[in-house]
Amino acid sequence: MSDHVLPAPVPSSPAAPESVQKRTVFAWSLWDWGSASFNAVVTTFVFSVYITSAPFGPEEQVSAELGIALLVAGVVVALFAPVIGRLTDQAGRRKTWLGINTGIVVACTVLMVFVAPDEQLLIFGLVLLAIGNVAFEFASVSYNAMLGQIANNGNVGKISGVGWGMGYLGGIVLLALILVGFIFPEVGWFGVTSEGGWNVRIAMLLAAVWFAVFAIPVFFAVPEIPAATHPKNTGRWFIQAYADVFRSVAGLWRDARQTLHFLVASAVFRDGLAGVFTFGGVIAARSFGFDNTTVILFAIAANVVAGLATILVGFFEDRLGAKRVMVWSIVLMVICALLVFALHDAGTWVFWIFGLMLCIFVGPVQSASRSFLARQIPPGREGEIFGLYATTGRAVSFLAPAGFTIAIAIGGSTIFGIIGIGAVLLIGLLLLLPVRTRQQ
Repeated sequence: MSDHVLPAPVPSSPAAPESVQKRTVFAWSLWDWGSASFNAVVTTFVFSVYITSAPFGPEEQVSAELGIALLVAGVVVALFAPVIGRLTDQAGRRKTWLGINTGIVVACTVLMVFVAPDEQLLIFGLVLLAIGNVAFEFASVSYNAMLGQIANNGNVGKISGVGWGMGYLGGIVLLALILVGFIFPEVGWFGVTSEGGWNVRIAMLLAAVWFAVFAIPVFFAVPEIPAATHPKNTGRWFIQAYADVFRSVAGLWRDARQTLHFLVASAVFRDGLAGVFTFGGVIAARSFGFDNTTVILFAIAANVVAGLATILVGFFEDRLGAKRVMVWSIVLMVICALLVFALHDAGTWVFWIFGLMLCIFVGPVQSASRSFLARQIPPGREGEIFGLYATTGRAVSFLAPAGFTIAIAIGGSTIFGIIGIGAVLLIGLLLLLPVRTRQQ
């Protein structure tokens, strides 16, 4: 097979009907809606900010230890995600492992209630955050692989977009409830106050319940995949799984090199996408003078526009082609990043307009990347390839932070960080452009 063209898109998985029932898609997307509580509330806006606050120790120390915890989590995911994907495919237990890992995430979030503002509890909180991140990534491997069970090549872009959009919107709804109910008021719902960090700790309990409830429908609506006809030797399953992963990479290099190229390209530009949200608040506060309230309001607005754009673009992606959506979205993001940098002295309106425009395109690229890959995976290998997808993403997760930090070191102020993020996106775009597929 030529290494210049991806394999022709395969027919939908036997588990994926030609006509997908809307209630099945809705049930599947509710996991995205619920799981956003972990992304938006735990890792981005609430718990990670709380555990790096003054009661847990000096800023430099707690920030460094947070980085170490997430680095360890990333290494674990990079090592095990493809193995988990392959084993669940072979055993026909995709829903089982989705349930186990979702349960671990929920349990870790519940236990965060016990992380009082005390320096002695810092490690406990970081361990919970790290374990939760690992389990969330493992659960995402199984969840993403289900896309092949509920979609076909004619609608995979639309369905992927619905899932991503539901994730953004679900996170924002929950975040708004937490802000209104516990964070902003001096005395919140149920008489909760900030004393002892209870406003944040109770918010973790709400986030856990939110995820647990909205994760349930997928287990009833999406059927389990059949087990492999010839299961691997159970006595050497772990070693065999790793050997299979290396064979998979070698096979992609030999027979579908463009698929492997896409995995590399997507890893780079997906890290740039993560950087937009990770460092957007820092740029808003330090370069445009946003106070804490304004930063949170911007974060809500950013997630809303990203979610709505993801759903809207998803309806057109199957006609336009996933690659075209990714390319033009990244091009526009790079342009917006340059405009934020060039016009930053003009006032806060620059960040409100061009910063939000940057965020608009994050979701469509994420969704199109997932659906692009889903179209190319042979039936029965979804978990394995999405495991590699998770691994490649984790393997380069240092790029956006490195680009941000290096750009600031060279330029001497925070606003230069947007150039570093733009550079990561541009590198990912340049790696994506040569990737060929029969559906551009």
